[in-house]
Amino acid sequence: MDAIIIVLIILVVLVFIALIKTIQVIPQASAAIVERFGRYTRTLNAGLNIVVPFIDTIRNRVDLREQVVPFPPQPVITQDNLVVNIDTVIYYQVTDARAATYEVASYIQAIEQLTVTTLRNIIGGMDLERTLTSREEINAALRGVLDEATGKWGIRVNRVELKAIEPPTSIQDSMEKQMRADRDKRAAILQAEGVRQSQILTAEGEKQSAILRAEGEAKAAALRAEGEAQAIRTVFESIHAGDPDQKLLAYQYLQMLPKIAEGDANKLWIVPSEIGDALKGLGGAFGNLGGSVPTPSGGPSGDGGTGRSDLTKRREQPPID
Repeated sequence: MDAIIIVLIILVVLVFIALIKTIQVIPQASAAIVERFGRYTRTLNAGLNIVVPFIDTIRNRVDLREQVVPFPPQPVITQDNLVVNIDTVIYYQVTDARAATYEVASYIQAIEQLTVTTLRNIIGGMDLERTLTSREEINAALRGVLDEATGKWGIRVNRVELKAIEPPTSIQDSMEKQMRADRDKRAAILQAEGVRQSQILTAEGEKQSAILRAEGEAKAAALRAEGEAQAIRTVFESIHAGDPDQKLLAYQYLQMLPKIAEGDANKLWIVPSEIGDALKGLGGAFGNLGGSVPTPSGGPSGDGGTGRSDLTKRREQPPID
């Protein structure tokens, strides 16, 4: 009886194990390689799959998602015989689980070695300066070679990136000195351009200021001349309307003589010829005013009340022979 129970327990365990091996659940974005007696049978996709227990075995489970693999720095010699260390990053994806399992033993190691050899071939045809400035070109060339070579392995290389390109320390020092010299040169050029532009703007400002100042002075002179002309016309019209005689002009000239005489440098006076006639007329006017005043009789003049002075009498006497 005990033997029968033990056999039943063993059968139950075997059935349970068989069920476990029969039902295979494959996660999303994964695949499994099934072999029967050591030979490839089929590829299990994501979901619930049934296999023959103890006959079918799962050889390999493959992740179908895009993978990122960084590779350590690799020394590469450029065309101008300089050794640079280059870090690379590969973005790849398994597209065929069967080919990735049976076509290559280790596709990661194969991709790494292929990347190193291809990179050395590409960098060997470039000098250092071109290597440092041609990352996109290197990435495109490297990706093309890798994608072509890894296609038969069931792998697609999506992107190849160069993380860093490190030249030797001595070359880095030389490059820093060159870059510093270039920056100093550009700074000096920019400073000179700034000074030149500032001088040009200053000259333009002074030119515009001088032009505006000259225009203002010209307008001011024109306005002054117009004002003086208007004043002269006004005075002339006033004089013409008043119709002055010689006596008034002579009187005005006599009022201006003190002002003309002011100053130590006034040693020569120019008297117009018309002033004589004016003074004669002015003198006659004052003589008439003096002759019209009556003189008292019996005065000191001794003219018997005629009002004529002694000077007049002497003038009327005939000259002595």
